[in-house]
Amino acid sequence: MLCGCYAQVASKELEKIEEIDVILGNEEKKDIVKFCDEILQNNENKKEKVEDIFEIKEFAELGEITYTEKTRAVIKVQDGCDRFCSYCIIPYARGRVRSRKPENIIAEIEKIAKNGIKEVVITGIHVASYGKDFKEKEYRLIDLLEDINKIEGIKRIRLGSIEPLLITKEFVQRLSKLEKICEHFHLSLQSGNDETLKRMNRRYTTSQFREIVEILRNTYPNVNLTTDIIVGFPGETEEEFNKTYKFLEEIKFYKMHIFQYSQRKGTKAADMPNQVQPNIKEKRSKMLLELSDENEAKYNSEYIGKQVEVLWEEEKQGVCKGHTSNYVLVEQKVDEKNSKENTMEIVKIKGANKNYIES
Repeated sequence: MLCGCYAQVASKELEKIEEIDVILGNEEKKDIVKFCDEILQNNENKKEKVEDIFEIKEFAELGEITYTEKTRAVIKVQDGCDRFCSYCIIPYARGRVRSRKPENIIAEIEKIAKNGIKEVVITGIHVASYGKDFKEKEYRLIDLLEDINKIEGIKRIRLGSIEPLLITKEFVQRLSKLEKICEHFHLSLQSGNDETLKRMNRRYTTSQFREIVEILRNTYPNVNLTTDIIVGFPGETEEEFNKTYKFLEEIKFYKMHIFQYSQRKGTKAADMPNQVQPNIKEKRSKMLLELSDENEAKYNSEYIGKQVEVLWEEEKQGVCKGHTSNYVLVEQKVDEKNSKENTMEIVKIKGANKNYIES
């Protein structure tokens, strides 16, 4: 059985594989049990159902949320993407932007709050596009966040990865009035070089990104910024990479997720000339990972002697772990008889290392 993104973009190839009984696209996976029952009842050898994803106009409700942790729930509010970055297969696998109805989101979060969950993570394929497909009324991501902020019992609202261009003075002005918004923003940069960004079909420049960072840091004094970076994108010269490295040194992200570019069949970048050799990608990746580790260690050391509020998330072998609002991991040795899980506490930081701070 295969379902989801790979089945969506490669269904014709998968049909030829005898061992696969069921092939379902992204829209059909919600009915996986029904399709399996049909095969069993009708003694069929194969069931293939993959519709044209670009014809899907409505967000598919998949029922109850999956609780990823005891204290945090991930809420998917949107599917699909209209950006068509040259390296990315997602628009072909997930289709156009489809936003979940706000009343369904609010109802689910209200239920989550009653169950004791204190933090929700708002996520999607391209969260910044939330609401752009609504025809009845003007209702975008900031409107949704304002409504979630009113829900009793929810203490933190954390944003998943977001398009940098979402961050404008107007957006942040409204956002800053919401006391439950976490001071952590994952801005997906991908490259710190303008020529590379153009080839990627990213729709901003490094100058614009720098302004976005300034808006956030001027508004949230304790903000932590994280990002994604692709190294070895087709045509990335040593000079272009050096510009990226210098830009990242200047921005000083708290943490960076580094990915070595890999070709995705069906994307423009897969057929671009000047593909970068694996050993060069490895070298560049290592350099940026080291820079990320340096930044994280430095940031963490600055918390020693300060007080922070922690949402304790898990407790194992006498050590309690949790995160601050700006997503710094905190550890504390505790008495195993009195669990702190799913409680919030202000603690003083006594020590720090590369990966976490200690109270």
